[in-house]
Amino acid sequence: MISTEVFKKLQLYTLLRQVAEEKMNSPPGFRGNTTLPPQLLLVRDTFTSAFVKNLLVVLVWLLLTYINCSLVVTFFRHQTFYEDPRYILFTHMVITDGVQLTVTITIFILSYAVYKINVSFCCFLILVAVFTTRNTPINLASMAIERYVAICEPLRYAQVCTVRRTYMAIGLMWFLCAAPDITDLFVTLATEPLSFFHESVFCLRGNVFKDPALAAKRQAFDIIYFSCVFLTLVFTYLKVLFAARALSSHRASAQKARNTILLHGAQLAMCLLSYISPSVETVLHIIFPGRVLEIRYANYLIVYILPRFLSPIVYGVRDAKFRRYLRMYLVCYRCGGADKKDSSLTRTTRKPAGREQTLPA
Repeated sequence: MISTEVFKKLQLYTLLRQVAEEKMNSPPGFRGNTTLPPQLLLVRDTFTSAFVKNLLVVLVWLLLTYINCSLVVTFFRHQTFYEDPRYILFTHMVITDGVQLTVTITIFILSYAVYKINVSFCCFLILVAVFTTRNTPINLASMAIERYVAICEPLRYAQVCTVRRTYMAIGLMWFLCAAPDITDLFVTLATEPLSFFHESVFCLRGNVFKDPALAAKRQAFDIIYFSCVFLTLVFTYLKVLFAARALSSHRASAQKARNTILLHGAQLAMCLLSYISPSVETVLHIIFPGRVLEIRYANYLIVYILPRFLSPIVYGVRDAKFRRYLRMYLVCYRCGGADKKDSSLTRTTRKPAGREQTLPA
């Protein structure tokens, strides 16, 4: 005989497993807002709890937006960064992360404020979130390849990693991110009536792109993307590691590049959290059945917001060159002398030849 308590836990596990499967069919930025079964919808946030949660999310967004804007402004204020592919790729990733974070927080707030939104607007938000979410791992792979060329092929770096090729790589990234998922919109346009796009729904990918085949296609592309990025990071890390051991000169630069690739690996691991978080959340719901809302909120903060703090650290804090210009922007600009110090620092750091000759770290 199975006791009543065990039977209830088994029933709850079945419900939560259905929730996890539904979340896996949603884009990473929206899995924390998945519609729960009726048994779990009875648990609702109080007004005070909802206000505090949304206030905390908005404050975190404001902080990250200030940091990201400072990094982007620092990049565009100094021409020396325009000619370096590593800083171009980094700034591109910062902008992409900022857009992704803004969209996910918009969805988070709308889920509390109005609950349902127009289908057309929801399609736009979902596609933007999917494109930017897919872009981050591919951008990490590109940055790892750039470090590999800089350390292992320094004589070919100027020919391989040019500014023109960097922007071409960024364009290829967006094509690879958009091509698989834009078909979801075409299939929906072909299968759903026009009136469907004037309705209001809770903004989930499964509520808008309903064809089951699209979910299987999405999971297949996710596996392919992350496998390629993972293999690229492992390959570049091992190559840079061997180069650091073999080189007697520039060993410090090779070691710093190795640590940078390790941070890229940490960022990729955080991106992978969005794909295993539904299963982890299911287990936590079983262990703590009365903490459904707290678990969902903590999952959203840890999986979708916390990783965005790592990108500014990789170059904004660790990189000596970028840190020097960033410090000047944050400190001197407030004193009213940013323009003068900006021009003086640019004149002192720019050589007559017009290009720095130091090995990228």
